[in-house]
Amino acid sequence: VQLQASGGGLVQAGGSLRLACAASGRTFSSYAVGWFRQAPGKERDCVAAINWNGGTLYYADSVKGRFTISRDNAKNTVYLQMNSLKPEDTAVYYCAARLAGWLVPGAKPIPGQYDYWGQGTLVTVSS
Repeated sequence: VQLQASGGGLVQAGGSLRLACAASGRTFSSYAVGWFRQAPGKERDCVAAINWNGGTLYYADSVKGRFTISRDNAKNTVYLQMNSLKPEDTAVYYCAARLAGWLVPGAKPIPGQYDYWGQGTLVTVSS
């Protein structure tokens, strides 16, 4: 599976962006997918994740109510809608997919659980 993340850019605080993670491969619909972000000098953390059929979602506390993850398996694409952006959301955002398509409800996904990674897209939120 190859992942291509897109949609990053420069936005003012309070603005919105929608990231997309497009995947190759016919089995993508069976994978769980996560969006991770990494700011300079910080660890890579999961902000949102979705299981294979969209029935189980995870959001980091810092983005709950502002970010929405969704997937369109017919298009092999997972989206991250980001609203009410804050300067602290500034980071490189990566999408990642794992062969195990399920998520443990409430459990924070960690990078080591994911098998495939996209190249990252930079999100910069100005104050």
